[in-house]
Parts: sequence; structure tokens; C-alpha cells
Amino acid sequence: MRTPDEIIELVLNIARNDENIRAVMMTGSRANPDCPVDIYQDFDMVYFVRDVSAYWDNMQWIEEQFGKPSLVQKPESMELMPPDGDGNYAYLMIFPDGNRIDLQITRYSYYDDGEPSIILLDKDNGLPELAIKKDFWYVRKPNQKIFSDCCNEFHWCLNNVAKGIAREELSYAMEQLNHYVRDMLIQMLSWCVGVQHNFSVSVGKNGKYFKKFLPPQIYERFTKTYSDAAYEHIWAAAFEMLYLFGDVARDVAEQLGFLYDEDEEKGIENYMKKVKNNLLKYYE
Repeated sequence: MRTPDEIIELVLNIARNDENIRAVMMTGSRANPDCPVDIYQDFDMVYFVRDVSAYWDNMQWIEEQFGKPSLVQKPESMELMPPDGDGNYAYLMIFPDGNRIDLQITRYSYYDDGEPSIILLDKDNGLPELAIKKDFWYVRKPNQKIFSDCCNEFHWCLNNVAKGIAREELSYAMEQLNHYVRDMLIQMLSWCVGVQHNFSVSVGKNGKYFKKFLPPQIYERFTKTYSDAAYEHIWAAAFEMLYLFGDVARDVAEQLGFLYDEDEEKGIENYMKKVKNNLLKYYE
């Protein structure tokens, strides 16, 4: 497997030998000093060019310069997921040695996607000095309204999980549980970490650093919110989510001086129990 230095040198050499490429920037985890280093990190690279068209859907150029990827995705050339249409082009590539390079080719102008960035090459000295940025996933302190909205969205969407299970609509129930409901649980757990660390740490995308930052007993309960396809296990995961969310939300509310709506939690708990126990009946 090529080393990080070898990959970066490859990217820079291609740019040095191409007059159309005027600058190179590295973004993402490898530009973030707070991110753990491992062999799975992508190389998120940006080429600033005068003319993007020369690289548009040009696999011959890619293979000549970088070698043949084992797997490639070209978002701007896809129809299933419509591209941004911003005039830029991207190649997402995994190579036979396991290295992944995500190459964004953009017109020569200031580029800022909000992530930490490092300028590696600027032939014209035309890019502004970059301030060191915090990880995009740093936990931000909520206000009462945002906190309450999170609680409401969490509790409300649990009703869809219950209905999906009752109807044996597996994909629907799992989507509701693992997208809409889980997103709010992850948000609340992120605030839990924020409270404990004075809102000075990053939990990573989708809370991927939870194991590092959450109290062990909370993290253990979090792992129990993941289910297989057995409906009784989905029910167990949904109720575990409900009770974990409530316990964490109460603590966050106490720490931040917020109000937590106990009636809202009790309302969805009662509804879920009625659906689970088949207690919903039409009047006769």
C-alpha cells in the first residue's frame, strides 16, 4: 500500500506537470489535526484549473496519471442521483493497493466546503490564506427551541415505526427507525457529549466517535438500539431508543436549564404499547 507521502507526491507531481492545474488543496480528515489517523482515511483533493472540460469524464487521463482504479464513481455523470450541475467534476476512486482518492476538479477560484483544508500548491499565489478550522462535526450548543424540536421529531416519528411493525412493512419500519428516529437520537447523544466536554469536541459524522466520548453505560445501551429483521427485536430496539433518549434528554435539559416534555414521551410510549399489544380497536 502506498504511503500518504507517496499519494500526496503523486497528486502534486500531476499538478506540477499540467499548466492547466493552477493549485492543489487537501481537505477532509487528512487536513484535520483532530481526526484519528488510520489506513482507511480518504485523500480528499481539489485541483483548481483554468478549464474543467479537459478532465470531464476522461478516464483515459485518470488512468494515465493515477493508474487504473479498482472502483470509480463519477457523480457528475450519473442520472440516478442528479449531480449539482455547478460545472465542476469529481472522481471518487479506490485503487488496487487500497488507497482512496476523491478528486474534485474545479474552476480556479476560492473553494470552501466548510471542512478543514490545507493548500498544497498555488502556482499563482491566488488563493487566500486559510484559517485553521474546527472539525465540521463539533457539537454545537442548542437553544430551548432546537432541543424541543429534536424531542418532538424523535417522539413523533416513533409512531411510524410502530405502524410499520404492526403492518409487517419491514423496509418502512426499519427506514423510520434507522433514519428519522435515529438521527434525533444521535443528535441528543451528541448534546450529551457536548455538555460533558463543554462543547469543545467533535463526535464525527453520524456520531462515529461515540464509543470514545459517551459514558460506557450509555454507549452500551446505544448498541442495543440496533436490530435485525425480527419484529420482536425491532420492537425491543424502538423501546430501548425511547427510554435511552428520555434519560439522556432529561440530563441534557437539566445541565442546560431547559424544559423536557414528559407528557410527550408518555404519549408516544402509551401509543407504542397499544400498537404492540394489539389494543387499538374500532368502536363497535
